[in-house]
Amino acid sequence: MWWIFAPLLSLAVEVALAAHPQCRLVAPPAHVRNGPPASSVKPQSTKGHSPSTATSAAPTAAATPFVPFPYYSKPIRGVNLGGWFVLEPWITPSMFSNTNNDAIVDEYTFGQLQDPNTALAALKQHWDTWITEDDFIEMAAAGLTHIRLPIGYWSVPTNVSVAPYVPGAWPYIQRAVGWARQHNIHTIVDLHGVPGSQNGFDNSGQRTNAPQWALNTANVDASLAVIQVIATELGPQVDAIELLNEIGGFYGPVWDATARTYYQNGYNTVRQAAGNDIVVVIGDAFDALPRWQGFLSYPQANRVMMDVHRYQIFSVGELTRSHDQHIQFACQSILPDLQAFASKNIWTVSGEWSTSITDCAQWLNGRGTGSRWEGTFGGGAAVGSCAGYTGNWSTFSQDYRAFLRKYWEAQVEVGEAVQGWIYWTWKTEGADEWSYKKGLEGGWIPQDPSQRLYPGLCQGTTK
Repeated sequence: MWWIFAPLLSLAVEVALAAHPQCRLVAPPAHVRNGPPASSVKPQSTKGHSPSTATSAAPTAAATPFVPFPYYSKPIRGVNLGGWFVLEPWITPSMFSNTNNDAIVDEYTFGQLQDPNTALAALKQHWDTWITEDDFIEMAAAGLTHIRLPIGYWSVPTNVSVAPYVPGAWPYIQRAVGWARQHNIHTIVDLHGVPGSQNGFDNSGQRTNAPQWALNTANVDASLAVIQVIATELGPQVDAIELLNEIGGFYGPVWDATARTYYQNGYNTVRQAAGNDIVVVIGDAFDALPRWQGFLSYPQANRVMMDVHRYQIFSVGELTRSHDQHIQFACQSILPDLQAFASKNIWTVSGEWSTSITDCAQWLNGRGTGSRWEGTFGGGAAVGSCAGYTGNWSTFSQDYRAFLRKYWEAQVEVGEAVQGWIYWTWKTEGADEWSYKKGLEGGWIPQDPSQRLYPGLCQGTTK
């Protein structure tokens, strides 16, 4: 997720994310079918599924065979497991508050500014308890077909120093993949943070106004080495590998060009290490989708998916939309934009989105910051009070919860007009409007994701 916008970049980002006028899941035309489907069930590796904790055990064999996912005919219905293997202050604020150091604002400073043993102990506890096998059981029961699993480069064993990051999560990552497979949930492993930061946001691991990833070939090469390990070690157990989350193409032509070269080389790396069946996921680098016309499309490439993130809360203009306008924008701008691209290029997924219509969640814009909604971040006038819009869902009004359900359905309709959707995120400590788990509990997300209270919200509104 892209939370921390420097003021000088905000206009560029808004332009990059603007919808382009161009709506149900259909099999794509032959020329965009991404080649043949997977030929067989992938064998499950038995390597290293147990974390180093004595109380953790590898998952047992699945009771039913793991079934390949029919990407041609069935929508992805997934959820991101945010804040687990890449810390984000707004998802788990206690991890940061407990350090008693306001300068610790991301995972980089989490390792840099405290005793390494203290940091590792806190992280191990977090890795072992933030999401458990019970969560996977809940996801499967809620009809979710996929997880997107964000991880940082520092957690992938490449025998290279990752200081000041704290390594050690790899066995827990392997266990997570095993749990997903055991419960017939398909995994997209998402490289979410790389050396030098690919966007400067805290969700890349390092919050900085001067990210360096694209400006140093050593950083890019190190990222490809990480992809090779992921593909080799996890490739037999996962459906897809996302080469890198949210590259900051808005930083200029060098970043945009580096993203494209990296994606091409990353695609080749995955194919060489893991074969032709695994799906390779790329992102739009905050660029307009038409700019990616023909990139890594069939027959030059095979089984490639574009991951698109569209939120409506990171500018005052978006925040001031009415409830109906949020739904109209999803239906009239986002949906046709994605559908036009997917129909002529590669598979496309709405890979991050939320029912939140404010930026009120504590530290959503970064630790120590406020919100645009209340006028305490970004320098603009307040839109309103955050009371009743974030926190425990028991404080949400009946009308607000009814809107959350309607907005959820509209954005699901957007995703299922292409190859599907992956909600951000499964759980948070204190921002229930972002939590799929709490949405199920509060009733604005249905236990059956195909259920509709407002069928056809986008019908008659798209071109």
